[in-house]
Amino acid sequence: MRFLRPTLLALAIAVTPALASNDLPGLGDASSGLISPEQEHQLGRAWLNIVRGQIPSLSDPLLKDFIEHSVYRLAESSQLSDRRLEFVLLDSPQLNAFAAPGGIIGVNGGLILSAETEAEYASVMAHELAHLSQRHFARGLQAQKNMQLPVMAAMLAGVVAAAAGAADAGIATIASAQAAAMQESRRFSRQNEAEADRIGLVNLERAGFDPRGMPQMFERLMRQYRYSRVPPEFLLTHPVSESRIADTRNRAEQYPAKGRTDSLPYQLIRVRMMLHYEETPGLALKRFRLTLEESPTYTPARYGLAIAQQKGGQYDEAEKTLAPLLKDTPNDVVFNMAQVELDVARSRFDAAQIRLDNLLKLAPNNFPANLALAELNLKRNQPAEADKVLNGLIKQRATDPDIWYLVAETRGLAGDIIGVHQARAEFFSLVGDYDQAIQQLDFAKRRAQGNFALAAKLDNRQQQLITEQREVSKMLR
Repeated sequence: MRFLRPTLLALAIAVTPALASNDLPGLGDASSGLISPEQEHQLGRAWLNIVRGQIPSLSDPLLKDFIEHSVYRLAESSQLSDRRLEFVLLDSPQLNAFAAPGGIIGVNGGLILSAETEAEYASVMAHELAHLSQRHFARGLQAQKNMQLPVMAAMLAGVVAAAAGAADAGIATIASAQAAAMQESRRFSRQNEAEADRIGLVNLERAGFDPRGMPQMFERLMRQYRYSRVPPEFLLTHPVSESRIADTRNRAEQYPAKGRTDSLPYQLIRVRMMLHYEETPGLALKRFRLTLEESPTYTPARYGLAIAQQKGGQYDEAEKTLAPLLKDTPNDVVFNMAQVELDVARSRFDAAQIRLDNLLKLAPNNFPANLALAELNLKRNQPAEADKVLNGLIKQRATDPDIWYLVAETRGLAGDIIGVHQARAEFFSLVGDYDQAIQQLDFAKRRAQGNFALAAKLDNRQQQLITEQREVSKMLR
């Protein structure tokens, strides 16, 4: 495991004691004016880049696509005025989700494992969006007027530690200190939590969900971790009590029971997450088979069985299992992507190409399908075609380091060495390693000598990154 950068570690240790005081600002006061929304945005992006470089993330395009679309749909019915959201999906089975200043949404894989319905998952996301819309981070800094950004950076360091699972001794010390402080501090005060619950319930209903998903999620967590000596970080920073459950239950019951509680797309994503963290693949096969014996038409179990078979190299069996799903819903992206994976695994590249072309005719901007097409072109030793697809994805997802990593690989295969260095520079900047990013542009400029326009473009981007690095250093100093 990689440790937090020294700057954030030092901040967390130095500032944590100051967080424990109880002088909370009143809800709705002007304290959030201490830090402007633009300052929050800049700090949030700087922190996000550091997190990306230090904690393993989930790169599954279907998962990314689901999380991003689901949160944006919730944001549409929220009070969030600045909807420039960025996401970090952490590869951890620990239950956690968080919102950080500047529209940063963090989700651990463990949240999908724990939330058994989409309404339960959406209740957590609606709650986190409420923290953002009410600017609870900024409003919590009233008593720290002379060190707003360092205090916020320390808070974020605690979130990094929590997201990492606090497995290492140094991180664990900071995480426990942060958790203890936050329970009594302004960031996750009882007032702020109650406000986020109340607003989250309103937005759940507006988004078409049954608001009862929130108390159901709280009740499930309380039952699951009632006797746990080390509850998940989510419960440390969002303490659940009987009174809190009762309050959200009473408020939820005031809404008519007409909202949706679950969906097939969410259950399919849950299946993918279960398989990702399954330590014994054979157990997954048995579990899905048993479920299908009891409920032969239960689609998530059939999909899970097909994916488990494919992962185990049982390609014939996987195709037979998947076939009824494709027959019933021939245009479903998730099922078609499973078949594409099978076709690629069996080197049936033409069949995979036809399937992806058909998907993209129906949904030209679909992220998972476009990414699969780029990867297929690489498999077929067609880096120039892959680069065309990836250039389109860059326009949609310019801040996705996974895309830039693949772009660098693709341009290398195409012999575009300057392009490789440009892509690497963007990748390193997005994972918080500005020194490497700036160095990559130095390499690119040397190769661009004689091409004045390109050299000027590279130099301009390098100066932007140098300025960005300087500003980040100031914020985290």
